[in-house]
Amino acid sequence: MSQLNNPLEIYKLLPKINCGQCQVLTCLAFATAVIQGQKSLGDCPHLENNVVERIDVKIKKRVPYEQQLEQLLQQLKKEIATIDFYSSAERLGASLSGEKLKIKCLGKDFIVDSNGSITSDCHVIPWLMIPLLDYVISCSGKNVTGQWVPFRELKNGMTWIPLFEPLCEKPFKQIADTHTDLFEIILHVFAGKPATISYSSDISLVLHPLPKVPILICYCKPEDELESKLNIFFDTTAEENLNIRSIFGITAGLVRMLEKISLRHG
Repeated sequence: MSQLNNPLEIYKLLPKINCGQCQVLTCLAFATAVIQGQKSLGDCPHLENNVVERIDVKIKKRVPYEQQLEQLLQQLKKEIATIDFYSSAERLGASLSGEKLKIKCLGKDFIVDSNGSITSDCHVIPWLMIPLLDYVISCSGKNVTGQWVPFRELKNGMTWIPLFEPLCEKPFKQIADTHTDLFEIILHVFAGKPATISYSSDISLVLHPLPKVPILICYCKPEDELESKLNIFFDTTAEENLNIRSIFGITAGLVRMLEKISLRHG
């Protein structure tokens, strides 16, 4: 029996209407979640039971995503023990809090100790933990240039672009189209700042998920027969301060958090 191990193979079976009834915004994101073990094929209400039963046994599920993250997190915590916090604070754009590092993420202070444990006055966001530890370990300290490029133009961006567009830009655009207060939330909750740029857009905001890894969000409202458009840009130095896996992870995590906020607010 041939096994299905590619999200696109699952996607072909789905209605491709992005109804969101499975609690995932797009059918492609749902297909990815099925392969990663985060969702079951039966969570799609549009599939007949006999189809689910016939196909489900063919799906080769990967190690559950949460388990992969936990393994990676433990590895990074071991590496953190080798980092000299005192000499690293400047390169990270961080400060010292006793013997710990204090790093500002999305306007909030997060404290990292030598065991890799992360604490904050606010909720410690799971999707931020791995990028934050990655940042402490590998950030070169290169100052941002203010020159912005799309994800695909980052050195290793093309390797992740098949996931970046459906899991980051497209759902972000869907949220922006249906929740007009989204950008006000970003400004006030996540310490976003209006950006002055040369690109033509109705709204441009800069976020700092990590001190030296800013993200630029540009949104063009729909006009006449033109669709709305949302693009996410990164500083040209992004990969010198964070690896591409965590650049993708922190962006996808931000979008997932905005999805949850939008669902709560209807």
